[in-house]
Amino acid sequence: MTALLLAISLWLAWTPDLPRAQLLQTYARAGTAQVVVADQPYFIQDTGPRDAPVMVLLHGFGASLQTWDAWSAQLETQWRVVRIDVPAFGLTGPAVSHDYSEAADVARLAQLLDQLGLKQVILGGHSMGGRIAWNFAATHPERVSQLVLVAPDGFPDPRSTSEFTYQVSPWLGLMQYSLPQWALKMAVAPAYADASKLSADTLRRYQDMMRAPGVRAALMERMRQSRNSDPVPRLQSLKMPVLLVWGEKDAFIPMDNAQDYLKAIPHATLASIPLAGHVVHEEAPIPSVQAVREFLK
Repeated sequence: MTALLLAISLWLAWTPDLPRAQLLQTYARAGTAQVVVADQPYFIQDTGPRDAPVMVLLHGFGASLQTWDAWSAQLETQWRVVRIDVPAFGLTGPAVSHDYSEAADVARLAQLLDQLGLKQVILGGHSMGGRIAWNFAATHPERVSQLVLVAPDGFPDPRSTSEFTYQVSPWLGLMQYSLPQWALKMAVAPAYADASKLSADTLRRYQDMMRAPGVRAALMERMRQSRNSDPVPRLQSLKMPVLLVWGEKDAFIPMDNAQDYLKAIPHATLASIPLAGHVVHEEAPIPSVQAVREFLK
């Protein structure tokens, strides 16, 4: 009987992938493009003056390039802003290689920048995207003029007893079949210090992008492949200017972690944003992007 009730519940809450064409119709904007590099498609947003310094932005886990909408609107008046759907997410979708290691993320980003003709960039990333960003900067320091890390991932949770970055429960696999909005809200809302700032449109965007073709299975693959490692030697190698942006009420990667980064990168600057949580660029876009503008100038 329990199995039957579970099957009925899943059937009632069945949440299939959405067609790519439908998502493009909803989310494509001026500057939207698809770029294919070594058979890997990327969905990007490329706006701002062509002759301006280039800032590349990488979103966090479970998000998409639209997470930077408010920042981009402020930055693209003076900088060329290239936002990327990281492989496994958004309209980029799964990595064709099914490889989500740190080395693969760095190599793919280098190939994409080559394809776009970008020899050196200002590189920014949030959470998981921040981890990719600082790994890329450590591997290719000549290609990063300035580094902006927004509540970056990197230091293992001291409470963790596993080598894996994410804990994958059996129940999490059900999201490949059922992703009701109420359940997704329970996962996304804690990323805000004030959950009321999570708008219906933003929640819908998160759900839509999770329902992009192949994304939920790819997300599970990435989670199963992500492993902790000692970040200190790579962080210590960073010589370019570094800005850390952190919400003081971050419940996912607490701002105490900023001290670990400042110890490893003594020349880094910390901008702490009061009353903001993990997605500080969404919850408090004006003060957080102002800190970035001051840093870049």
